[in-house]
Amino acid sequence: MKWLKNVKLEVGNQISEDGLIETKTDFFHIGIKEGKLVEQLHYSKNVPEQDEAIDANGLLAIPTFKEMHNHLDKTYLSLDWKACKPVQNLKERLYFEAQELTDLAPSTKQRAMSMIEMILSNGSTHIRTHVNIDPYIGLKNLEGVLEALEEYKHAITAEVIAFPQHGLLRDDAPKLMREAMRNGADMVGGLDPAGIDRSIEKSLYETMEIATEFNADVDIHLHDGGHVGLYTIDKWMDFVEEANWQNRSAMSHAFCIGEVPEIQQKALAQRLKENGVSIMSTIPLTKSLPPIELLDDHGVSVHLGCDGFYDSWSPHGNGDVLEKVQKFAQISRRSEEVLLRESLKWATGGVTALTKAGEYQWPKIEDEASFIFVDASSSAEVVARRPHRKAVMKNGEIVYGSLSESFEYVK
Repeated sequence: MKWLKNVKLEVGNQISEDGLIETKTDFFHIGIKEGKLVEQLHYSKNVPEQDEAIDANGLLAIPTFKEMHNHLDKTYLSLDWKACKPVQNLKERLYFEAQELTDLAPSTKQRAMSMIEMILSNGSTHIRTHVNIDPYIGLKNLEGVLEALEEYKHAITAEVIAFPQHGLLRDDAPKLMREAMRNGADMVGGLDPAGIDRSIEKSLYETMEIATEFNADVDIHLHDGGHVGLYTIDKWMDFVEEANWQNRSAMSHAFCIGEVPEIQQKALAQRLKENGVSIMSTIPLTKSLPPIELLDDHGVSVHLGCDGFYDSWSPHGNGDVLEKVQKFAQISRRSEEVLLRESLKWATGGVTALTKAGEYQWPKIEDEASFIFVDASSSAEVVARRPHRKAVMKNGEIVYGSLSESFEYVK
């Protein structure tokens, strides 16, 4: 057993002098064994002298994050700076990307490792990454990403999605997708069945065919807007119901849900809930957003991600999913303690220290000993102020930063 001493945890609500809800915290010693929390003592008690311990020095512990929409293979990180080429439309952007794929492929592992390091430094210990599978480079990007993830397997868990960036129904894409699934990809991806593949039903059918063949989950990029996008999601759920693929798929971006009347949003949200279809958003500034709060109220699982950053699509981004939470809190005017505190769930896969009513729920005995340590008074402050992540722990081991100057455990 080893101990984390003097860890600040959120324990409930308290009422301020002016009648506002604040977050109450206290300090604890956390006992860890085989990567799990096995004991929790109030700081006023002593830990066994024979056990090793590290002092958290009163830092607040929050759950680690999940980066749920990313492209590890696309980044220019670790290469020389270059801005994006200007384009007129999506077709041109895809053309320019295709031109450089062959040149970039040999450095995929190096670039992906730089991106993983940045994501980890911001507190994410899980990455869902889409990886280009296309006629230009075959499986080269997949090979590089898998090698990079292997280097960080002590710190990062991952879902790797075979992503037909240049269309699922063109050339040998279905064959290449199947090869990717046989060679390390975990999930099946898709892209704009209307806008890119030009055949909604055929594209979705092929996606589900590959998924069922390999018993794999699905995550489809959907930029198609308005009623076309809405029809695509609705049609996908027909395939989900026919194949009994409930709780095994997601729609990424899904701007279309925010572009139709609220009565249609609610009807779709109910069906998304019934079929366990999640929504992955990157909170872009240039597009309409899916109605995250409406979806959440209907029980639809919503997650956030940073998308690709510093690549042929955009020079911006820093791999901080907390920034996405903060941005959404600003857009939706979440400024109260409880609403800010609750917003953290969109970065953690739904885990928060307290329930909305202020009841303690994390961490508990047998939970994974994975924490982000920050100098903050509460999760609400973390969302609003985005403090530096001083250390990240995964399964009881510090995988980024330090809780002491020497990195050594102190007795």
